[in-house]
Order: sequence, then C-alpha cells, then structure tokens
Amino acid sequence: MDDDKPVLEQVTDAVSSAATATAEVAKTAVKKVKKAAKKAKKAVKKAVTKTPKKKAKKAKKAGKKSAVKKSAKKAGKKAAKKTSKKTSKKTAKKKKKAKKSKR
Repeated sequence: MDDDKPVLEQVTDAVSSAATATAEVAKTAVKKVKKAAKKAKKAVKKAVTKTPKKKAKKAKKAGKKSAVKKSAKKAGKKAAKKTSKKTSKKTAKKKKKAKKSKR
C-alpha cells in the first residue's frame, strides 16, 4: 500500500478494480453462453432438416391410414354400445312388466 495516498482512497480504488474485473468476467461468460446457444440451435436445425422428405410423406400416409382404421373401429364400438344399450333397456322393461303382472 502507498503511504502517500489516504487509506480511504486506496480502498475505493481496490473495490472499483474488483468491480470492473467481475463485470468483465460476467461479459465473457455471457458471450460464451450465447455462442453455445447458437451452436445448439444450428445442431437442432440440422437434425430437423436432415430427415428425408420421402420418409416424412410415408409417415403421413401411414398416419392417415391408421386414423381411418381408428375411426372405423370407433364407429363399430359405438354401434355395439348402442345395440347393447337398446337390448338392456328392453330387458329392463320386460322385467318391470313381469313384476307388475305378478302384483
């Protein structure tokens, strides 16, 4: 420490130099993070565009086919449910009528 400068001035100089050093470190860290983010973005973009278009079309067609099959299955299930409901309602009515006739 200098004996010529007052202690307060020396302390303020030390603190300010430390603050500038931390600011510089923070800036470099931010730059590195941004650079890494850019690289990651490029890598993702490359991976997405690498898939051939033919495969994508086939996948779309397969999806459509399965959707049609699914809707047909659903329709079949719904019809089965409706018929089972109707039959169960009819049997319930018959049971009620039988009870009434017994009275």
